[in-house]
Amino acid sequence: MRIRFLVIASALILSSLNASAQTAGDRTLRIIVPFAPGGGVDVVARAFAQQVSRVLGQSAIVENRPGASGNIGADVVGKSAPDGLTLLFSASTFVVNPVVAAQRPPFDPIRDFSGIALVAKGPLLFITNPATGQSLQEFLANAKARPEAFNLATGGYGSAGHLGAESFKLRGGLTIPVLLYKGTAPAFTDLVGGQISGILDPLVTSLPLARSGKVRALALAGPARSPLAPEVPTFAEAGMPGFEFFTWYGLWGPGALAPAVAESLERAVARVNASTEFVKWLESQGLEPGGLTGAKFTEFSRKEQSMYADIVRQGNIQKQ
Repeated sequence: MRIRFLVIASALILSSLNASAQTAGDRTLRIIVPFAPGGGVDVVARAFAQQVSRVLGQSAIVENRPGASGNIGADVVGKSAPDGLTLLFSASTFVVNPVVAAQRPPFDPIRDFSGIALVAKGPLLFITNPATGQSLQEFLANAKARPEAFNLATGGYGSAGHLGAESFKLRGGLTIPVLLYKGTAPAFTDLVGGQISGILDPLVTSLPLARSGKVRALALAGPARSPLAPEVPTFAEAGMPGFEFFTWYGLWGPGALAPAVAESLERAVARVNASTEFVKWLESQGLEPGGLTGAKFTEFSRKEQSMYADIVRQGNIQKQ
């Protein structure tokens, strides 16, 4: 009887320990990045995960689930338990996909997800091959005079750089093509080589190339000059008022996320965005804190999607 009691007691203790371990493990925050490691979204997500882990006092891990233009990772989050422990960290492409893809994703990014926060955003920089002109106005004049000799490039279909280039064409009255590359690196190579005339890209990747002297930075698509490149005028200063285009990063949860859980996450993101350490890191990347949470972030996403849809329609962009 004594041996039997000890066996039962030991089993109960082990069961209790296993349950505790499982509970602790279940509290780990999974941040799904729907793209491969090393890209812009992944880099920002990992910096954010480190900060939000500290704020929440629990582990936060980044899990890459690339494929189908980000739809595979997003679908994982959309079908996850609405407990706030599985979240999506993505970019503007998440809300763009439905308006640019020939085959719509199996979900609506606004209706089927809970918008938690706009984490960060940053203006795009317009860099060009030096032979195309020394200013934005000169570039536009030359492109209109010799459209067959000019083009623009993008490193990703449906990306901020892609829709920014299409919008730039519309605003500038240009008829030049936008060439699709499989990544920014090969597009940069051809830009330096003269096969590409210009490209709109985030500061963190485009500014070092401009600093090298191999390309020229003509204008920044933001409301004010960047501290990283105070010598580069805004589009408004360069003669194209109102042209602003951003790359941005947001956080979403599954659609059935409980209001209390969503509010807790919103407060956590607000604390992260108020962190001096995180703000300084963002600034080093040419970004700034987003500052929008909950319903305001959802409305922002809806307006962005509408803007992208207008660009696709006005530019007669073929869906892929």
